[in-house]
Amino acid sequence: MTSSPTISPRQLFTVLLAGSLVLMVVHTLGRFIYTPLLPYLVADGQFSAADGAAVATWNYLGYLMGAMLAIRWHRIDHIRQLLPLFLAIHVLTTLLLTQIDNLTLISAARWLNGVANGVVFVQAPALILEWLVLRNRASLSGLVYLGVGVGLLVSSGLVSGSAGMLDGAERWWPAALLSIPLAWWGVVQLRKLDVPVRQHDEAGQAVVNTPLLDRASIPLFLSYAGAGLGYILPMTFLPLLAQGELPAGHVLLDGTWMIVALFTIPAPWLWNKLGARMGDLPALRLNFLIQLAGVLATVVWPGAVGLVLCAALVGSTFLGTVLLTQRVGRALHPHQGPRLSAAMVALYGFTQMVGPWLTKQWLEAGGTLVSAFGIGVAALAFGLLFAFFVPRPDA
Repeated sequence: MTSSPTISPRQLFTVLLAGSLVLMVVHTLGRFIYTPLLPYLVADGQFSAADGAAVATWNYLGYLMGAMLAIRWHRIDHIRQLLPLFLAIHVLTTLLLTQIDNLTLISAARWLNGVANGVVFVQAPALILEWLVLRNRASLSGLVYLGVGVGLLVSSGLVSGSAGMLDGAERWWPAALLSIPLAWWGVVQLRKLDVPVRQHDEAGQAVVNTPLLDRASIPLFLSYAGAGLGYILPMTFLPLLAQGELPAGHVLLDGTWMIVALFTIPAPWLWNKLGARMGDLPALRLNFLIQLAGVLATVVWPGAVGLVLCAALVGSTFLGTVLLTQRVGRALHPHQGPRLSAAMVALYGFTQMVGPWLTKQWLEAGGTLVSAFGIGVAALAFGLLFAFFVPRPDA
């Protein structure tokens, strides 16, 4: 029996920090910072609210395409080559956004930025997980997502702190400048990881990809689709909704995104503990129920109460949905590794792309943003329903 490589606490901390910073760069400083930026960009006249929804859709389309690329290039040797490349693309496209005001060019830049996000969001955690598995520390892999929660807080501070000093395209400068050193340091650390390229499993048999879709996993994929469509509406339009419902100068105009960030930070630890204590599937169903209540609050209680409840409940659950679904999926299909993660992210990316597109159609047809949140309510109810059709992995 081969012993696992030793690992020091300092090594473990460095790797998890590098992964967290890389995810912070692509998923918050690149992606979700657009949410608090959107009301300012609309007010600056860079584009309308409907056009802003279209720009978000282009970014989510890129995210979907990036995740699909990660399905194709899922091996460790692929990750070593592509991770630095797509991190560089991500930083360069964020810098480009500081220089352009044309809607077509903005949409193209956000699309390519999303492609890079999709690849990195799959590959960085997958590489870290493989490294941790070899050292019997796989249970710690979820901590890499803490970077997303902290990044939401950082993005909120960057936007609100520079709101009075910048205008239009200039508002992207804080995120662009911070992304450069974080991406560079993170990728340098991740490229040092000693992870062999595996062509055979532990029994010496050649590694063969098995089907990802079967009677056990299809309900899980459908449930995850509902989660992606349900959470993306508040994560894209909550500050814009606050601007339409609250008077000028109200603390929640910027405060809703801050609440989301604060509740997101402990979410990976919380749902990891709940999944271990009550089981991943029951925890996933509870997660859907809480998230559904959060989005429903904006429809039932328009105004400050609904906004606060939505920010707190969605912020505290959406990363838990990701972690728990990934864990259940891996249990249903052992040894799929990065390929399974990429397939899940691709599906999530598709439904996230649909959400802003549906919102744009609804707004252009004369609907309100509050009523558009009903789409998210229906999607999360759909996801909760199919979560009850997912069998227990041990069954």
